Formats: sequence, C-alpha cells, structure tokens
Amino acid sequence: MPLFNNNAQITSMDDVEQELQTMQHEHGAATSNLTAMDFWLVTDAGYKPLGFVLGNSVMSMGVSGGIATAFKGLQRGELKTLTQLMYAARELSLQRMKVEADALDADSVINVQIEIIPRSEEIMEVVATGTAVKKIAEPSSRGVTLQVK
Repeated sequence: MPLFNNNAQITSMDDVEQELQTMQHEHGAATSNLTAMDFWLVTDAGYKPLGFVLGNSVMSMGVSGGIATAFKGLQRGELKTLTQLMYAARELSLQRMKVEADALDADSVINVQIEIIPRSEEIMEVVATGTAVKKIAEPSSRGVTLQVK
C-alpha cells in the first residue's frame, strides 16, 4: 500500500508538508533524523521510517595506554593503539545501533551519522545515529518536480 497518493503532483515544499501531514494522520508518526524532504523521498520510494536508532560506546585507553600513546605521539607515524581503539569503538556503536533497528524489524538504517566525542585525554565516546526503515511498497512512478527558491 503506497503511503502517498501516486496521482498527486508534488511541486513545492508546501506539497511535501501536506503529504507528510496526511501520512502522519493516516499512519502515525515516527521519529527520525531525516529532513522533511528526505522523509518524503524515502516514503515515496516505498520505505516506511520506523524510528530513530542510536548506538554508542565509551572507550578508555587506560593509564598505561595513555602514557604509551603520549610518548609515541612525540615521534612520527601512526598511533596504532589509538587507531585500533577508535575502530573498535565505531564498530561497537554501529552494532548497537543495528540491534535497535532489528528490534524495530527494520530492513535497513539510513542517514547514518557517526560522532566522536572526546570526554577526557583517555576517554572517548562514539555515537552512531540513523533512521530505521522497512520496505512496504514499490516505489511510486510519479515524477517529482521541485523548485528551489
């Protein structure tokens, strides 16, 4: 069942907002990190946004790791311990975000954003966010013409 009237002509953001209001009334609301335009394009492509999903990890290098990295920082070259820690933190955050998406029975997560937040010299947090979506219909065949002012 398509979410939008496939015969509607979308020519402005006002038309997009009207379609979104109609969809919210008929299908309920979903949280997401999508713009109104992105939200409409996703639904017009046959996907239903299910909700905003998040995964995070907070990592510490530990005192000995911090000291060793500090000394290596005086030399040239990659700080391999810190690099590996950042990769591990990112992967853990993405896995946790996927668990939230799986709990919503999502097919995919779109608009994924990753933020690295230093909490101290030895501690960092990695946060992954996105919008979980599920395919519920075939894409509309409607052409979209938007005018940007």
